[in-house]
Amino acid sequence: MLDPIALKAEFPILHQDINGHPLVYLDNAATTQKPRSVIEAVKRYYEWDNANVHRGVHTLGSRATDAYEGAREKVARFLNAPASRQIIFTRGTTTALNLVASGYARQKLREGDEIVITQMEHHSNLIPWQQAAKATGATLKYIPLQPDGTITLADVEATVTEKTRIVAITYASNVLGTVNPIARIAEIAHKNGAIIVVDGAQSTPHMKVDVQALDVDFYAFSGHKMCGPTGIGALYGKAKLLENMEPIEFGGEMIDFVDLYDSTWKELPWKFEGGTPMIAGAVGLGAAIDFLEQVGLDNIHHHEQKLTQYAMERLSVIEGLTIYGPLEDRVGLVTFNLGDVHPHDVATVLDTEGIAVRAGHHCAQPLMKWLKVSATARASFYLYNTEHDVDRLAESLVKTKEFFGYEPIR
Repeated sequence: MLDPIALKAEFPILHQDINGHPLVYLDNAATTQKPRSVIEAVKRYYEWDNANVHRGVHTLGSRATDAYEGAREKVARFLNAPASRQIIFTRGTTTALNLVASGYARQKLREGDEIVITQMEHHSNLIPWQQAAKATGATLKYIPLQPDGTITLADVEATVTEKTRIVAITYASNVLGTVNPIARIAEIAHKNGAIIVVDGAQSTPHMKVDVQALDVDFYAFSGHKMCGPTGIGALYGKAKLLENMEPIEFGGEMIDFVDLYDSTWKELPWKFEGGTPMIAGAVGLGAAIDFLEQVGLDNIHHHEQKLTQYAMERLSVIEGLTIYGPLEDRVGLVTFNLGDVHPHDVATVLDTEGIAVRAGHHCAQPLMKWLKVSATARASFYLYNTEHDVDRLAESLVKTKEFFGYEPIR
C-alpha cells in the first residue's frame, strides 16, 4: 500500500504556504514535483561527476558516461524494452514525437497514404502529423470520439485501412483522462500494415508500461511528469525502424566518420543524440525511476484510482459543475467547468486558497472545440495527494461559486 502522507515528506516544495494556506498541488498532469533523491542526484552529478560523455578518457568523463548510460539502462528496464540501444534520450515527449514525424514519417509517407489520430490528442501528437501530411501529401484521418470521450474498437477498425501507414495516439488523455486500449489498437494497425506511435506522457508516470506486451512501434514520454527533471525524456522504438530512420540533428557525437563532402552515422542510439546531451537530466530521470519503482507503479495506480473516484464523487455534487470524460477507467485527473465562471477565474480564486490547478485549453484546442468550450479547469493527482487535498478543492470550489455569485440557470 502507498502512504501519501509519508511520501509527501520526500518532496521539499510541498511544505510551504501559498497566500497564507498550506499548498495543495493539483497540477501534476502539467508537471510533477521532485523528491529529495532526484534533487540530490542532480546536485551530486554537478558537484562530483560533471564532464562531457563518450569523449574524455579521464575519471570524470568516465563517471559521467557511466551515469548517463546507466540511466538509459534504467529507462529500458522501466519500459521493458528489449535493449537499451532502443532508447533515445530527447528533451521530452514533444521532441520524441517530432523525431518520429520528421525522421520516419516524412521519409516513408507518400501521397494518398493515411495517418490516423484522434481529436483527444495533445498538440504535440497532432501538429507534427499535420506537418508531415502537408509535406508528403498524406491524408490525416480521425477516429471519432464517443459522447463520454472514449473511442471504440469498432471505430478504430473502420478508420484504419490498408492505406493507413501510421496510427498516432495518446495512451491517456491529458484532458479527459481516457485510457485507450493500446494493445488492441496496435493489433489493428499492424493487421493493416501500419505502425503505431504512442504518446505516453500521461500514462508512463501512473501505470506499468510494457512496450513489448503492447507491441508498440514507437513510445514517447517525459521525465518531468514522473518526478524527474524538466528537459529530459525518451523515445523507444523498434530496432529495425530506428535503424532505417534518418537523424534530424547533425553535429558532434552522432557521427561515425566525417569527410569533406559526406558523413556516416554512429549506431543506435547515438546517431539520434547529436551534441552534448542532457546528462544531468538523464541522471535525474534515472533517480526518478528508482524512486517510482521503490514506491511501486501498481501502488501508484491503485492510489490514483481511489483518489480520482473520490474526487469525482465530491465534485459531482457541486451544483453547476460539469465534469468531462468517462466516469470510470481514467487516469488521475478531473477536468471541469463551474457554470459560466471562466476557468482562469476559477484557478485564480483557488490559488488564493493555496490550491494549484491548471486552466486553459491544455494544448488540446480541437478537443475543446469538440467539447464546445473554450477552456476548462483541471485538477490532476499524483502519489503525494490525499483525500484531504480533494476536500480542500471541493470546499474552495463552493467558495468560488459564492464569490462570483453564481446561480444555476433553471
